[in-house]
Amino acid sequence: MVNRPLHAVMGLAPAQLTALLSEALEGRGPALLPIDPATPPPRLRALLAALRPHALRTPEGTTSLPDPAATGEDTAVAIATSGSTGTPKGVELSAAALLASAHASVERMGAGPGDAWLCVLPTSYIAGLQVIVRALATGSEPVFLPFDTGSAMAAAEEHRPHVSLVPTQLRRLLDAGADLSRFATIVLGGAAAEPRLLARAHTAGGRVLTTYGMSETSGGCVYDGVPLKGVEAGVDGDGRILLSGPVLFSGYRLDPERTREHLTPSASGHPVFRTGDLGRLGPDGRLYVRGRADDLINTGGHKIVPAEVAALVGELASVADAVVVGRPDAEWGHRVTAVVVAADPAHPPTLAEVRDRVRADLPAYAAPRELEVRDAIPLLASGKPDLAALRRPA
Repeated sequence: MVNRPLHAVMGLAPAQLTALLSEALEGRGPALLPIDPATPPPRLRALLAALRPHALRTPEGTTSLPDPAATGEDTAVAIATSGSTGTPKGVELSAAALLASAHASVERMGAGPGDAWLCVLPTSYIAGLQVIVRALATGSEPVFLPFDTGSAMAAAEEHRPHVSLVPTQLRRLLDAGADLSRFATIVLGGAAAEPRLLARAHTAGGRVLTTYGMSETSGGCVYDGVPLKGVEAGVDGDGRILLSGPVLFSGYRLDPERTREHLTPSASGHPVFRTGDLGRLGPDGRLYVRGRADDLINTGGHKIVPAEVAALVGELASVADAVVVGRPDAEWGHRVTAVVVAADPAHPPTLAEVRDRVRADLPAYAAPRELEVRDAIPLLASGKPDLAALRRPA
């Protein structure tokens, strides 16, 4: 039944957000639409117009909004995301899906009642919000901090918490010489993790679980290539990753056509979600994620998965971080471009070194034709690389 109000929440104190989320999960309050407080006014107006919440809650109070639309009775949260066109869309998640994800991830992590949870990710995104849900599911109060290496390690010393990080945050902790054994578990997601980064983390005492998932799956639903309890993962004939299980979203807000395109009924009782990602199943049954289908680079008629190229570039000792994108090219359509952060700024990698490393494992056409060295990789608020910015020369 579609009759539950939806409230957008922006900039609230962590304790207030936690209380509202608890009420939403228990069905005692409105569903929540978390919004990043740094959202520019034009984007905020577009988001509210597209998703039509009943009210906007900020530290200044609650404002009723025009032309609201109710959501499903079982919806607890709507996560705002953008499609390839940048048009706002809302992923509606039921309390059952969020809690199924939380309980399954807590079980995989080996967390117990009363364990500490550290939230250093934005709560307007599913990864940050799910930290709160896990804490609530284990009877804990999450610890909230804006991320910096000093405060994160101070919290780790005091609480020995479970924490969710993106690779850039993990890399900064390692560069600061952090003792990662102070964290009970590090759940790493948001972007592909380089093997060398994981090796460094293990050497520093970290217990790291890599995750794959998205808003539509209530966050990470595959840990270290193995689906969480109740989740099934497969690959279709086009190489698209298929996911099913109790963690799936109910649908895209106010967009039944898009929902039908991505959610297909199945005999298992749970629909199947056709993701936008490419993957493969290994001989061991584990899921290996190749990268986003939308990010494929078409150069000279050849299609390249940029994440696979970036992983090879990142293996060079001279590279601390790497992202590969396609930039417009009059001759090739797009040229493969590696944007890197040098391990030693005084001795950055050369294009020849980068090309040789890629050609050792992939066809020659996958080797970057352009190399750009930057001080840092630009990131979105979610912690993921800002690909739109990287497709433009610095």
